Amino acid sequence: MVWCIGTCIFLFKLLKYFIQKVVKITMSRDPEIISKNMRKIHSKDTSIELQLRKALWHKGYRYRKNYKVLPGSPDIVLTKYKIAIFCDSEFFHGKDWEILKLRLEKGKNPDYWIKKIEHNRSRDFETDKKLLFLGYTVIHFWGQDIKKHTDECLQAIEEAIWDTNFSNDTIKLSDE
Repeated sequence: MVWCIGTCIFLFKLLKYFIQKVVKITMSRDPEIISKNMRKIHSKDTSIELQLRKALWHKGYRYRKNYKVLPGSPDIVLTKYKIAIFCDSEFFHGKDWEILKLRLEKGKNPDYWIKKIEHNRSRDFETDKKLLFLGYTVIHFWGQDIKKHTDECLQAIEEAIWDTNFSNDTIKLSDE
């Protein structure tokens, strides 16, 4: 009986070892495959943008997409309310940057990726400042938040619309 349990434990550990080896082999990818995947990443009409735009449209909100008149060409702009919305992917815009940075340092080509994502983050910050100076409310959503909690994203947008309407009404009352 003890021999049987010991053999089962040994076989289990052996199986676990081989599974880890297979996963490691399949996880290391060919540079051609990586290049092919990277070419499929687009900056316009991403799945997260489409999902949020569709939800806004169904709620009756009309918008401009990739509005080049504004700095940073926001993904969605509600011009009537002066709201600029960006749909950011977690990787390229550095969600949880300190944790991601540590992961990148261990990966392939860390100098390139860290420099690229830090540049994206600083560009996002500068774009936000320019839009705020123009009187726009700037909202950023992470891709997973849009995918999993679209209704909460809509609620945040509607709160920004309400805030914009409320501040405009206050200005009109003070002018009278």
